[in-house]
Amino acid sequence: MNRLFIAISLPCLLQQGLAGLGRGLPRSTPVAAEQLHLTLRFIGEVEGGRQLAITGCLADIRHSPFSLQLQGVGCFPPRGEPRVAWVGITPWEPLLSLRAAIDKELAAIGIAREKSRFVPHITIARLKGTPQRHLQQFLAGHAFLDSEPFPVNQFSLYQSRLTAKGAKHEEKETYPLVGLLR
Repeated sequence: MNRLFIAISLPCLLQQGLAGLGRGLPRSTPVAAEQLHLTLRFIGEVEGGRQLAITGCLADIRHSPFSLQLQGVGCFPPRGEPRVAWVGITPWEPLLSLRAAIDKELAAIGIAREKSRFVPHITIARLKGTPQRHLQQFLAGHAFLDSEPFPVNQFSLYQSRLTAKGAKHEEKETYPLVGLLR
């Protein structure tokens, strides 16, 4: 069984900058630069034959390339003890459109839609009892974070392996954004 998800990879310079940002929180585990990505859809555990069907249906997706930029920081969950620090993304519209196309193709092969609301973000650190005052300082200090727009020309299918040191992600397939068929 393979644990799969669909994501957009980030330009190397953004990955490096975000990795540095994630190291700024005490009692946290920052996400390694090469592991930073924008998850579009978590699929979960699938067998080999099912993975082939997923690979095939994702190749049928047609969506125009678009640009994104980083904007702001936050943490999840919004209530209770925070477990994840993240950087936000704007604009959401092209992401929602691409995610809808992915959901439609996955539903056609029997993979149920996710029930949770999609909130585009990049996880930069996993929190383990980070003191509240440090977290508040981090959030206030980076509230106005933003980046130059960066192009999104593809999305990828990833396999995630859980290890004692956290999840390790491996890109399995890449799908270019080539525009809508007319």
